[in-house]
Amino acid sequence: MRSHQPDGTEVNGNLPLELDGFVGRRAELPALARALDTSRLVTVTGPGGIGKSRLAARVAGGRCAPPDGVWRVELAAVRDPEFVDYAVVETLGLTDHTTRLPRETLLEHLAGRRLLLVLDGFEHLVDACAALVVDLLGQVPGLAVLAVGRRPLAVAGEQVFALGPLSEDEAVELFGERAGRQGATTGDDPHVRQLCRRLDGIPLAIELAAGRLGALSPEQLLERLDDRFRLLTGGGRDALPRHRTLRTAIGWSHELCTPEERLLWSRLSVFAGQFDLEAAEYVCSGDGLHSDDVLDVLSALLAQSVVAREETATGVRYRMFDTVRAYGAEWLEAMGDAVRLRRRHRDWYVGLATWCELEWFSPRQNEVAARIEAELPNLRCALEYCLTEPDGAELSRHLAGSLWFCWVGCGRLSEGRHWLESSVELEPGHEPARLKALWVLGHVAILQGDTVPALAALQECREEAELSASATAAAYAEHRTGCLALVSDDMPRADGLLRSSLEHYQELGELNSNVLMTQVELAMARAFLGDLPDAVRLCEDVRQVCEDHGERWARSYALYVLAYAAWSEGDAARARELLTDCLACAHAFHDLLGSVLSIELLALVTVTEGDPAEAAVLQGAAASLWPSVGLPLFGSAYYNAPHGLCETTARERLGDERYEECVRQGRALGRDAVVSRALGRARPLGGLPAPRGSVPHARAALDMQQPAASPTRKGGETAG
Repeated sequence: MRSHQPDGTEVNGNLPLELDGFVGRRAELPALARALDTSRLVTVTGPGGIGKSRLAARVAGGRCAPPDGVWRVELAAVRDPEFVDYAVVETLGLTDHTTRLPRETLLEHLAGRRLLLVLDGFEHLVDACAALVVDLLGQVPGLAVLAVGRRPLAVAGEQVFALGPLSEDEAVELFGERAGRQGATTGDDPHVRQLCRRLDGIPLAIELAAGRLGALSPEQLLERLDDRFRLLTGGGRDALPRHRTLRTAIGWSHELCTPEERLLWSRLSVFAGQFDLEAAEYVCSGDGLHSDDVLDVLSALLAQSVVAREETATGVRYRMFDTVRAYGAEWLEAMGDAVRLRRRHRDWYVGLATWCELEWFSPRQNEVAARIEAELPNLRCALEYCLTEPDGAELSRHLAGSLWFCWVGCGRLSEGRHWLESSVELEPGHEPARLKALWVLGHVAILQGDTVPALAALQECREEAELSASATAAAYAEHRTGCLALVSDDMPRADGLLRSSLEHYQELGELNSNVLMTQVELAMARAFLGDLPDAVRLCEDVRQVCEDHGERWARSYALYVLAYAAWSEGDAARARELLTDCLACAHAFHDLLGSVLSIELLALVTVTEGDPAEAAVLQGAAASLWPSVGLPLFGSAYYNAPHGLCETTARERLGDERYEECVRQGRALGRDAVVSRALGRARPLGGLPAPRGSVPHARAALDMQQPAASPTRKGGETAG
């Protein structure tokens, strides 16, 4: 998992990269490094714009990384204290499908690890961050924390590193470097030195000033700045407090903007974190700023260092420094335009979520997953706004329900449940958005193994669907109830409900990821009931439809069932080919359930191929993942039989001691490591051909004709 600084810094789990254009801090760099060597909690404090984040990133990136890496958690865009833990979980790349709190997930993952956690921009969340840090440091001896904020966390053991301004020489050096980006050369201009002195050596203020060199000379910049300072100090030349110096510099830069630039500056403040050009054009245009002019005005703000440009996996994106954004937000409120802009922001992201839901059933699934991940801060902001507006109930339900593919398909069940429950708890109604939120909530609860709330949500959905004559909602509720029966080992009921819901989908003309998953789930029920040929027929049909439409997520589950069928027929090579495809797809979507199911079945294939040691390693790796999914193998007799066959065979051929040793080896592997290991294994590694009949493939192999596990805890739809 990587995180990017506004200035171009990149910090990942193992190797922090250098900053682009980092200037100065020759004394502070070694001092902060020494502080980290002597304390497990160091907090870099100082006013906005002083360069705290850059210094912390430079020091974290320049140190010898601990064994488990350096991880930067960006908290500036997190507005709700409840999401602090989620932000850390997200940064660490963790996925947990259970009902556990994210704090529990963190503590379990960090136990026994050694890493540096950089918490950047926590000052608006200080209480939540302080509680988290105390808990983590108290229970994870190998953890060190580098916090970055405008004030200390104020907890025991904290070493505060107060960051001051740049030295005069370093400030001049920074001004010259930023001037060079504007194509200007400052040389030894004495006005530059005086200007940097007037700006108190505050890096952000200096960058804003340098951004004006396209229109003004250093001397003109100094004259204008001095005029503002004299006004604020009553005509004298007394120094302002540092926080007022920065605010003055920002205000002065704001005054030098054209009316259109000031307008866009204020309107861009509604975005949380990054945004793209299309969003800016929609949200910020109108009433004095035509959408066709947004790019030109944005480019002007970029040149003035008001906005930063970033290259990301989803293309070029932009962001404002927090201090600059806050100034713009004040102006937006003062103009009385904040409510309108927040509504436009909400409308854009509701529209984006709706588009992404539709495009999930298309060749653009990967693009949709990446786009949604990049837009999560803004989507959360839109959800929060919907939940707080008097007329926002229906939109909140629509937005939370439309994002089913994010919650279910991209490993964010816990967060999804939070938004879904919050939206359905608002005033009741029978509108389609509420019905959809209910069955999506039921689906999420099923995936988390939380049966009672799942049944309650699905029953409420069915009752309200009958009252409102919504055949579509009724079909989805019936489908999800069938999923619940399937994972509860009630195969006859599952078969009936899934078959009925599939017929209703066909009557309604529905064709999407959800309909395809209904077929896969029905195939699972048919296999469990002993009709493997019918299961294969259903999944071959799903695979064909997915390939016609470019759908990969539902396709991966169809491949999983087909892989089991191939193993049953004695074709281990074909089974491995299908499973590696399935696993690669599931891992790319952060689909933890799909990943662990594939690994479980790969273990069975591997022992068949004659490598019981590797099979035991894979079983150990799967065992370490199941707690984040739920009850191992769902506590199901159907699902446990293939796992038991694999374990029995491996134990017989290895002996108990060697088997347990291999399992321990697998448990120690991280998710990325085990996936890489499984995907890199094209054929048995060091294993002998399996003795004939050593792992039976015939129907007698298992008491019940079932695959290793069911994909029914994953499903989706683009309608309903």
